[in-house]
Amino acid sequence: MPTDSAKQATLYRMVMDKHICPFGLKSLDLLKREGYEVEDKWLTSREQTDAFKDKHDVETTPQTFINETRIGGYDALRQHFGKKVKAKDETSYQPVLAVFGVAVLLALAISWMSGEGLLSIRTAELFIALSMSILALLKLQNVESFSTMFLNYDLLARRVVPYSYVYPFGELLAGVLMVAGAMLWLAIPVALFIGTVGAVSVLKAVYIDKRELKCACVGGGSNVPLGFVSLTENLMMIAMGLWMFRYF
Repeated sequence: MPTDSAKQATLYRMVMDKHICPFGLKSLDLLKREGYEVEDKWLTSREQTDAFKDKHDVETTPQTFINETRIGGYDALRQHFGKKVKAKDETSYQPVLAVFGVAVLLALAISWMSGEGLLSIRTAELFIALSMSILALLKLQNVESFSTMFLNYDLLARRVVPYSYVYPFGELLAGVLMVAGAMLWLAIPVALFIGTVGAVSVLKAVYIDKRELKCACVGGGSNVPLGFVSLTENLMMIAMGLWMFRYF
């Protein structure tokens, strides 16, 4: 039994046969991690949930009460405990960091497995080629959305719209072939072409025209700002294409 001095909270959340509110589970977990004894009250039907919303004049559940004061939903609860709440339109480099982080680990794993050693030229090659492949995968999740965002700044796509649909396939092709070290006669020109066009397009849009745009580098639904990341992606393709000439 909780003592009088224990921190106590009441949480109202939806728990139904076919739906358990994920934000309710997050709120419950957060309260427990903050040291609260939680009175966990389930809203087990749509009628019960609607009645609760009408009674407390709220639009959503879950709702947390601490010392009989309504705190609000999950985001409000995070704010109450001084934790960061990400805005819907907030820019973030997290998707890019995830791509490059996974690419580094995969490159190290493949190099280790093949006996190349962790810190080798091949590890660096694999990192760039795998980064290209993963970035292409993210674009290919929704080619239509990527195309729409890409058309905001790519110079060639604006003149030849189908290029905005071809681009992620070209990036994937070049990346996979470079991982395999195969058909470099095809991979090199593809990487050089799309990398050069992309780099020029980003330079013009961001550094000459001073436009503030979102980058399509990790897919059409990202909030990554156009600029350094996209330019780096294209420069990596150019560098990799030029470097691969050493194998001829």
